[in-house]
Amino acid sequence: MSQRARRRLDRRATKERGGKEARQERPEASKATLYRLLFRVVLRRLPAETAHRVGFALIRVAGATGAAGLLGRWLGPRDPALRVRALGLEFPGPLGLAAGFDKDARATSGLGALGFGFVEVGTVTARAQPGNPRPRMFRLPADRALVNRMGFNNEGATAAAARLRGRRGRPGGRRRGRPVVGVNIGKTRAVPEAEAAQDYAASARAVADVADYVVVNVSSPNTPGLRDLQAAVRLRPVLVAVREALDAAVPGRRVPLLVKIAPDLADTDVDAVADLALELGLDGIIATNTTISRAGLASPPSEVTAVGAGGLSGPPLRDRALAVLVRLRARTGDRLVLIAAGGIETPDDAWARLRAGATLVQAYTGFIYGGPLWPRRMHAGLARRVRADGKTGRLAGLTLESGPGYTV
Repeated sequence: MSQRARRRLDRRATKERGGKEARQERPEASKATLYRLLFRVVLRRLPAETAHRVGFALIRVAGATGAAGLLGRWLGPRDPALRVRALGLEFPGPLGLAAGFDKDARATSGLGALGFGFVEVGTVTARAQPGNPRPRMFRLPADRALVNRMGFNNEGATAAAARLRGRRGRPGGRRRGRPVVGVNIGKTRAVPEAEAAQDYAASARAVADVADYVVVNVSSPNTPGLRDLQAAVRLRPVLVAVREALDAAVPGRRVPLLVKIAPDLADTDVDAVADLALELGLDGIIATNTTISRAGLASPPSEVTAVGAGGLSGPPLRDRALAVLVRLRARTGDRLVLIAAGGIETPDDAWARLRAGATLVQAYTGFIYGGPLWPRRMHAGLARRVRADGKTGRLAGLTLESGPGYTV
């Protein structure tokens, strides 16, 4: 075959693939439009936390019925190009749901059925606590952002562990239709800082046998004094205590341990946490949690002021979260698993984090604004980008970015 004829066939094949993808995307786009209409007409008129409870209840129902298996086969990531092996676990896709949505591990099956590659439950604390007074969750629609000051409202680590214990399969083993489930643990509000290490260790012991991985959350802005624990000298005893608790609770399996940090840390503090994670043999870092900054918002200042204090999530966080990820990658190389979170709303957002050195990505606010088919759309978009990368056609062979904006 002549070179000209080969180029003509390649162009035709590319055009056919593009047409097929466009046909696949059209129904998804129309469903996304329906959800946006539902959001504007119904959900947006409800208080944010009430809307969350309504949606969460529907997801729980789906997970508790036979519909979960059918939904999972339709919506779950099935493209081999998306599979990721990290933390000693197999992830069907790189996109997971960040902690905060399923605080008490009530809907992991339903959330997995919607297409998330993994689900992080919590934040749970050693003692049950009600969280901060309502209202405590707010929307900033002009920024497609959320502000929350929930305050780790949860029924306690022991209650969450009991629910997870009823799942099929074992942590770290074969999935058998269930998603990878991580557990995010935080400090009980009533516990003084001097007893923080023991408090975190109590939560770790409670969830060790049911968690595929555990995350130490020292970065929420909604528990007084919590972020002070990000200082390396204060963080060290917490991480050491949690590691010892996990090893003692499950001697036959090393439970992966990560720490979640804030985007508001100074660069030198980001470096200090990275160095500590390497020194202590942590498995990874999640970058980042919500921000207390309100810089660069499109929402009217009066609306932002009325919302008040709390952690901001969504697109306004994107640039800083990416910058922290890039810094961590430069500092740690490939010695830690980096999970990117903060401002991930589109496949391009997720792709940028993966190219910058993340192994996995998480989102919450993008799911709230994107609707129940959002995980499917995200994974489909990522699969196209992986294949277009032109290297191995798999995330495992992804070429990392370098140059302006990336220091890898």
